[in-house]
Amino acid sequence: MAILILAGLIFLFIQPAPQTAQQGETTILAENLEVPWAMDFLPNGTMIFTERVGRVNLLYENGDVVKVADISVSQVSESGLLGVAVDPNFTENRYIYLYYTHEGGVNRISRFVLDGTLTGETVLLDDIPGGPIHNGGRLKFGPDGKLYATTGEAGVDSLAQDVNSTGGKILRLNPDGTVPSDNPFGNYVYSYGNRDPQGITWNPANGLLYASEHGSTMNDEINIITSGGNFGWPIVQGDENRSGYISPTRVYTDFTLAPSGIAFFENRLYVAGLRGSQLRVLTLSADGESITDESILINNLGRIRDVVVHDGFLYISTSNRDGRGLPQGGDDKIIRMKL
Repeated sequence: MAILILAGLIFLFIQPAPQTAQQGETTILAENLEVPWAMDFLPNGTMIFTERVGRVNLLYENGDVVKVADISVSQVSESGLLGVAVDPNFTENRYIYLYYTHEGGVNRISRFVLDGTLTGETVLLDDIPGGPIHNGGRLKFGPDGKLYATTGEAGVDSLAQDVNSTGGKILRLNPDGTVPSDNPFGNYVYSYGNRDPQGITWNPANGLLYASEHGSTMNDEINIITSGGNFGWPIVQGDENRSGYISPTRVYTDFTLAPSGIAFFENRLYVAGLRGSQLRVLTLSADGESITDESILINNLGRIRDVVVHDGFLYISTSNRDGRGLPQGGDDKIIRMKL
């Protein structure tokens, strides 16, 4: 029996005995959700996830979904409550970070305290360009302890090339919201020329940062992100090559994948596809800098929004109720697969 104490409140829960799962075995953990956008895990293994309409929930091993916050968001088309990240020092500080579109129509990164519910909002970064399309929204802590955020250009292409704008970028923040001293432009911008990146993950062997990015007409990209790198939008895209711009590691020129969440496990990238309605597996070279093989792992769940690896399992969220999919029975869902 484990006891979790949060600011004097005692939550008692029984951890079930570990179950043996076969590789590839899937289990539906939660269903009838409204666009579960992002997932992360507390140190005790409990999942925390967002729904784009503004809800933040805990998902327990027994399948119980407990709401811990209703965030006031502007939910129009692609906007709303998006990313979530758990502080690496959660046991000490109980911090949870959210990325969301507020009533002003722009995006915000805020820090909360999980104290039974989410309380004590501290706004770390506001006025990130937002709108009905291209809000980015992924939040993750990197191996350097910094908080990374993907942002879209909100349909204004020129923002992506402006290093003084937070739109069309990958941003890097200290956990307290200040600018890291080694950021390339002296502000929050880590990379630029990104159109609408919605997934980031790291290779723990060498620290490479991978990002998934929506193209214009097809031309979706998987990029290796470097500090200060210019990834071209809107000047170059897809498989175009031009001096001064970083070319993608993988570009989809023959169909639209619309990649969102991305996860790394054992030298493979798992990429969630929205319009492509699939989960793809990209096998990497030994140095992680190129792709040697690619396959479709799942193609029967419809639009897939996020994918996370945790304790030898793959966690997948569907996005069929986002206004662009064909909802199936029980949608939207969170599903677990044994790796």
